[in-house]
Formats: sequence, structure tokens, C-alpha cells
Amino acid sequence: MEEKVTNLLLVDDDDVDVMTVQRALQKNNITNRLYVAANGLEALAMLRDNDKAPIVPPTRRLILLDLNMPKMGGIEFLRELRADSELGKIPVIVLTTSNEAKDKVDAYRLNVAGYIVKPVTFSKFVEVMAAVNKYWTLNEMP
Repeated sequence: MEEKVTNLLLVDDDDVDVMTVQRALQKNNITNRLYVAANGLEALAMLRDNDKAPIVPPTRRLILLDLNMPKMGGIEFLRELRADSELGKIPVIVLTTSNEAKDKVDAYRLNVAGYIVKPVTFSKFVEVMAAVNKYWTLNEMP
């Protein structure tokens, strides 16, 4: 079976959470390229600027999105992303500390592929990243 490489864009302003995702990917031997943006504005710039952005089609792309960030938060980013004819179909998994029902409803209304509350322990975080990787490896996305 051919291995599918997916470029991951982590949109999160918390350096500790970014390091945790990086460590969890390493622990699971996930070698997909990880790009990091500190907020929604930075992420949109990375996705839109074809001269600078290495995460352009035809590569498989997946966005891991925190909701609570400065400048442009996750929900606002999702609205912008979904309104963009070229970027609107990129799958997004919300990976956040927010367990608020309103955030979940807002995210799913904007067609997220999943909503995961960040686990407290590193071992659980490793399990979550393994599950996300397994799903997207099997998924037939363009």
C-alpha cells in the first residue's frame, strides 16, 4: 500500500502545545511535514502565498486548529477559510482546550472534520495524534 503523505498545518499560539504536538508526532513515528502558524492570519498567509507557502496543492493538507488565539481566532479563521474557493475544502480538525458547547456547534457549522479537546496527559495526547494520523492515512481525500 502506498503511503500517503499529508502536510500538517498546526495553527496554535501556545509554544508548549506546539512542542507537545511535535513530540506526539515523533513518538508515533509520524513523519509528515508539520508547519506552524501562531494565529489565523498567519495561517491564511501561509496557505495563500504560493511563492512562500510550501503547503500548496496538489499536496494533501490537513489543518489542526486551536480556537483561542490572538489577532484571528479559530472560528474567524474557519469562516475565512470556508469562504475561500481555493482553500475552503481543506479538512480541519479542531484541537483545543475549549469544551464549550457553543464552540463545538460553531466549528461543526463550519464543516470541521472533527473536534478534539486537548488531552491533559502526554500519553493521551500521543494516542490522539496516532488516531488522527491513522484516520487521515486511510481517508481518501484529494
